[in-house]
Amino acid sequence: MGRPIPYRLVLASGSLGRRELLKLHGYPFDVLPSNIPEPTEARLGDVRHYVGELAWLKAAAVAPQVADGVIIAADTVGWLNGRVIGKPDDEADARRMIRSLAGTVHELWSGVCLWVRPGDWQFCWQERSLVHMKNLTDAELDEYIQTRKWEGCSGSYAIQMPQDPYLTVTAGSISNVIGLPMESLTQALDQITAIRGTMNAGVPL
Repeated sequence: MGRPIPYRLVLASGSLGRRELLKLHGYPFDVLPSNIPEPTEARLGDVRHYVGELAWLKAAAVAPQVADGVIIAADTVGWLNGRVIGKPDDEADARRMIRSLAGTVHELWSGVCLWVRPGDWQFCWQERSLVHMKNLTDAELDEYIQTRKWEGCSGSYAIQMPQDPYLTVTAGSISNVIGLPMESLTQALDQITAIRGTMNAGVPL
């Protein structure tokens, strides 16, 4: 669980999943979505670079609006056969994505950037999880599409906790699949808290 944070936290995302994760771990926060456009292809063909760059750009877009605090920005995408599996444009696109993922183990990548204000220090990293999606019958796919849970979600799915009927995380963190790797995020926030405390106490680093 999260520890008390003696500074303002700002989530640069409108993602409901990321909000719920921060609430679950006891972090108070404000929300300032970055609203930057997200490319559909990975520049240089590198998904790690793709999510890392987008997380940084999201944090950079929100940082000027925060005088003092820490901005949390993240980007999460699926990755299969060297291609980004992003957010669906519509119902037909969601069906296409689900059919391409069904019966596979695919990668799910998140990039995270913590931007500290003032000072403009940035702490950035990327994490990978492996997700298995079962083969879906036509009836199961129709039923899932009707739930609308695919809207605004990378890969056209939002994994359900504690147990998803279609998805299994075979490696990595389930919070990473939801969109914010809380284990490493908690460690990073603890380190930032310690650094800020040392600087406020006037102890040379």
